[in-house]
Amino acid sequence: MRILIVGRYKTAYNDVSPFVREQAEALRLVGNEVEYFAIKGKGIKTYFLQRKVLLRKIETFHPDIIHAHYGLSGLLCCLQKRVPVVVTYHGSDINNPNVLHFSRMAMRLAAKNIFVSKGILNKVTHCPNAVLLPCGIDLSDNQCTPKSVARQKMNLSIDGQYVLFAGAFDNAVKNSVLAKDAVELYNRQTGNSCQLIELKGYSRQEVTLLMCASDVFLLTSHNEGSPQVIKEAMACGCPIVSVDVGDVAERLQGLDGCYVAQTYCTEDVVDKLRQALCFNARTHGRERIIEQGLDNRQVAKRLMEIYDTVCKKEYKEKLR
Repeated sequence: MRILIVGRYKTAYNDVSPFVREQAEALRLVGNEVEYFAIKGKGIKTYFLQRKVLLRKIETFHPDIIHAHYGLSGLLCCLQKRVPVVVTYHGSDINNPNVLHFSRMAMRLAAKNIFVSKGILNKVTHCPNAVLLPCGIDLSDNQCTPKSVARQKMNLSIDGQYVLFAGAFDNAVKNSVLAKDAVELYNRQTGNSCQLIELKGYSRQEVTLLMCASDVFLLTSHNEGSPQVIKEAMACGCPIVSVDVGDVAERLQGLDGCYVAQTYCTEDVVDKLRQALCFNARTHGRERIIEQGLDNRQVAKRLMEIYDTVCKKEYKEKLR
């Protein structure tokens, strides 16, 4: 099958988002021909200015199906009728009211609408052709790097206590204020000098090493869909503390060493941090990823089933 992947160009990666490319490469590994169309520029108008360029890409590549990531990309792709479109909604395209309007338009036009969590699917009413499928992650041996080795590679103290924050401090959605307050309060209460590490400016390999090196991974976001960083931390066996956002509670339910705060109260987060830091071991998050079908190879198989259904339906409609 010839698959055209459409998504926003990310300057930080000089590419589409890593999780989009990793999912697409898993599709390539099972025998598909995959090409990318990255949307460059800022603002909503940017998407619609790319329509002619997208049409030229379709003419040259002749895809059997287009898979667009996020609602605005999906709407752009749905403005043509030559090729059926599957759209994945990741959360920001639903949680942001300025974008939701365009996402709803894409939902009405797309052949299939994929939502990465129940939470964002529940925010949309009467969505046709809806499917629930979180994005997966690639599992690798690097995620099993021993903590001591990872710390040496990242120049961290062997005896230090480290909490890895799930994003950049200046990203308002990630709510770093709560994370900083919680670590500061934990240090005051315990007399420890736990350090909060900002997840910013690192390569993919370095992020994996930090997850292997850290004592706890901390997520305090106001909004999420199905956060990839939680799955990546699970794959590294890193204990996790998170607020109840997106599908985090579903991913971590019953997983020893992982704790979900039910409120955004600092004391609640500190209590979960204390438990996670006392756990002092690696979790079985990697096994949980496989159990939940979230290895990218497993997700690729499910995507192929969706694509096949869409293409067969499209073929039948052309015969009418």
